[in-house]
Amino acid sequence: MISEIANKPALFNVDACLLVCKFDAHSRNYFCDVFSSLENSDCHRIGYHNNLLVKDIDAFSKLSDLYAVNSGTKWRSGVKHDCSNVMEFRKIDNYFVNTLGEVADIEETYLFPLIKGSGVAQNRINATDRYMLITQKFIGESTENIQTIAPKTGRYLESRGQYLDNRKSKIYQNNPRFAIFGVGDYTFKPWKIAIGGLYKKLEFRLIGEIADKPVVFDDTVYFLSFDDEEVARQTFELLNSPTAIKFYSSIVFWDEKRPIKSSVLNCLNLELLNSKSFEPASPNIKLDMVTV
Repeated sequence: MISEIANKPALFNVDACLLVCKFDAHSRNYFCDVFSSLENSDCHRIGYHNNLLVKDIDAFSKLSDLYAVNSGTKWRSGVKHDCSNVMEFRKIDNYFVNTLGEVADIEETYLFPLIKGSGVAQNRINATDRYMLITQKFIGESTENIQTIAPKTGRYLESRGQYLDNRKSKIYQNNPRFAIFGVGDYTFKPWKIAIGGLYKKLEFRLIGEIADKPVVFDDTVYFLSFDDEEVARQTFELLNSPTAIKFYSSIVFWDEKRPIKSSVLNCLNLELLNSKSFEPASPNIKLDMVTV
């Protein structure tokens, strides 16, 4: 599409569509056929299923029994801190350097290996030079004891407290000064299955500990966590099964900014998928352990 701005030609590359509707007094068709181009006759049908907007209603209808509002599986998002200048580091020659370029003289007590959404998407999951400062084990936990348990870390946080105090989100109000969110017992389990929320592909990653510490993620990542490696591996196989991928593909709208969301991931009934032996290679997964 060519446009003129201030008498100068500019080239824009934007998504656009042609919507064709027919109206009458009797039709009750709550679907829409979507074609990739005006010349292409192949299409998929967007429609509603029990008040759920579905990207490919024909594909979804074959697997709709796997859809569950309360599947029993709880996907979590990564840690939210809104202060990468203070809370995130790179390990360079055994020194921890924050994003301000400062060498932080702190203990490793509250430091955990960090894999960001880009690392998950690009399968860079076996090693990392990134670390995150995890100041709480659960939401609302006091951060005052950091000074006692790890004095250097406490002094580091106090000296850079203005960065944390200036966080704009209201979620930090009426919470401990160095509070974070998206943290709980699930954060510290040794095995995780993760997927990037901002990337346009259904690729799950199985991630274990790095340097004998559980991996943490930024808040663009969704994950399940496990104490048991075997259960994690079996669940990983289920999620990567053709049936699970087809199910998710039928309800994900890839043109959204964050196409992968917890609400989408949570609606697959893994227990039912397993019990019907869609993937006979993993017939006896104890999916009660998937609930985290």
